[in-house]
Amino acid sequence: MNAPWLTQKRLVIVGGTTGLGLSAARAFIGQGARVVVVGRDPESCLAAEQSFDGSGLALCADAVHPDTAAEAIRLCRETFGGFDGLYHVAGGSGRRFGDGPLHDLTPEGWTYTLNLNLTSLMLSNQAAVRAFREQQTGGTILNMGSVLGFRPSPGHFSTHAYAAAKAAIIGFTKSVAAYYADNNIRVNVLAPALVETPMAQRAATDEVIMAFIRTKQPLDGGRIGQPADLDGAAIYFMSDYSRFTTGQVLAIDGGWSVSDGQFAQL
Repeated sequence: MNAPWLTQKRLVIVGGTTGLGLSAARAFIGQGARVVVVGRDPESCLAAEQSFDGSGLALCADAVHPDTAAEAIRLCRETFGGFDGLYHVAGGSGRRFGDGPLHDLTPEGWTYTLNLNLTSLMLSNQAAVRAFREQQTGGTILNMGSVLGFRPSPGHFSTHAYAAAKAAIIGFTKSVAAYYADNNIRVNVLAPALVETPMAQRAATDEVIMAFIRTKQPLDGGRIGQPADLDGAAIYFMSDYSRFTTGQVLAIDGGWSVSDGQFAQL
């Protein structure tokens, strides 16, 4: 019987107490890892940590704060004896803060959305790279993108600051991956389409949007994605099986990238 893919791995998940990050944390533990997850809400942090049965810890902090990722990595090293990889999931919609189509986009919406999705990711990646270089061990970083960064869908998903942030994550990741390949630090991106998470409730509860999703994400009967749909790919990128893979973007999108999507006829 093959050993679990993540045996003895010590991993940090920024944005790991709900949704995609929490699902990944539990999957990583199931594959032998020890994890430190970061979240902003004290209740979700407590619930997540209790669900890890001693194999993980939760740090309640804001991903946009410059010290948060470094503190999570420090906690991982002190508690589990090292640090092998970072999965950055934290991000979200800035719609209620003023993100939207360009003619409606506010400066506040732009700033908030880029800070939440891009600045937080830069900070966590920076902390991870610094830790790997200090350890002289190499390591892996996996960043959360979105198909909206390269396959827009203007009818129902027109938040232009969010799209800009997710597109920037791809360019940032490829640039960082190229620069640090000599250090054996690999950096990759997962790009999901619509997944059922707390962020997706606007779309997930809209019958018109869900009718569109049935044709835009036609795989498996045409459904909204589930957090577990990303877990296998995340395990791969955090494991040694991806030791020869860097600078790549993997869309896990139910067919979004290759499907037109049909609007309901009114």
